[in-house]
Amino acid sequence: MSTAPDPGGTAPTPPPPPSPPPGGEPRQYRRASGLAAQELRLISALVVLLAIGLFLALPFVLSIGSVVFLPLVTAIMLMIILSPLADRLAQVGLPNFIASFLALLVFLGALALSLTVVLRPALSLFEDVPALIDRIGTRFQDLQGSFAWMSRLNDKVAAIVGQAETEQVVLAGPSMLEQLAFATPSVLLEVLLTFLMAFFMIEARVRMRRRLLLERKHFGTSLKAARVMRDVQDRVAAYILTVGLINLGVGVIVAGGAWALDMRYPVMWGGLAALLNFLPYIGPLAMAALLTLYGLGTADSALVGLVPAAAYLGLHATESNLVTPSILGARFTINPVLILLALSYFSWIWGVVGALLSVPILLTVTALFDHLGKPNLIGFLFGEPLFAAGVLDFGEEA
Repeated sequence: MSTAPDPGGTAPTPPPPPSPPPGGEPRQYRRASGLAAQELRLISALVVLLAIGLFLALPFVLSIGSVVFLPLVTAIMLMIILSPLADRLAQVGLPNFIASFLALLVFLGALALSLTVVLRPALSLFEDVPALIDRIGTRFQDLQGSFAWMSRLNDKVAAIVGQAETEQVVLAGPSMLEQLAFATPSVLLEVLLTFLMAFFMIEARVRMRRRLLLERKHFGTSLKAARVMRDVQDRVAAYILTVGLINLGVGVIVAGGAWALDMRYPVMWGGLAALLNFLPYIGPLAMAALLTLYGLGTADSALVGLVPAAAYLGLHATESNLVTPSILGARFTINPVLILLALSYFSWIWGVVGALLSVPILLTVTALFDHLGKPNLIGFLFGEPLFAAGVLDFGEEA
């Protein structure tokens, strides 16, 4: 049955749209969203498992291939640290090749000066080590005499238990001089390879940025990658420069204190304090131990011998809790647990060099996570996505 047209010429009213089902959204849409959430959860679980496997397997790979990986990682860290300095020199008008060479030369000069300040007096002090050890041994014997009752108690317990006598077999191995003679050529080759790779990486930084920015097919991605690389370099270099200046101030204060306490080679103690302060937590503890041993070996009494170590610990407490946080600010604040984990992780793989590289590597990784997005590990355990939506979107920027 058709409706008659309105004499006024108005169009008929269209019928209202069908109402949604009682369940709200259609069942197929809910099922598709549920499958998408499960798929995202599965992908996140696979990413976590791969990350755990890589974290566990990486130390063995890097340790076995340290001849290859250690110079490469060290060169990358040097490139990140020295690239801003090379950029400043290039802005003055120097060619890129000369600016890169001068940046590396400045680093080598500072390193050679630091080692000269520390090692030359240390070699002279090394001759007095036997006398210092004898004097420290005498002090410990006096201290042990005060606790002789503990030794007698230990002997009585051993007699009651009846310890069996054991024979020790000592295998002859290469001497320290033989190990040093065998290791020196390899170490020199690795050092030379490291600085060569660092120079070529610093020199190639301009071409790398230009290549990223000239990639017109994905210009937004290239621009964001260039910005991430520049921000990582600036952040790590600013941190190292700031911490270096703070450590230099610590070294100056320690040298002045050593001179005031009439200690031998005060400049050496200041340089050693500045260098060891680059190792968080472990370096200051080692410095305090060295000052304690030196003080006990040279002072007239044990109480006076502990004064240098106590003064240094007070200085370190002030520097680490007041000066450094106020200068660096929240931007460079790193969780102490992450610092200790990185120290133990990389020192286990590469020893002392790994411990020195641990903080720059940690800074680089955290700077990358600040741009790419940190994984939501706690929320992932309770069913949330591992990464926020769109966190890895490198598309065109507005």
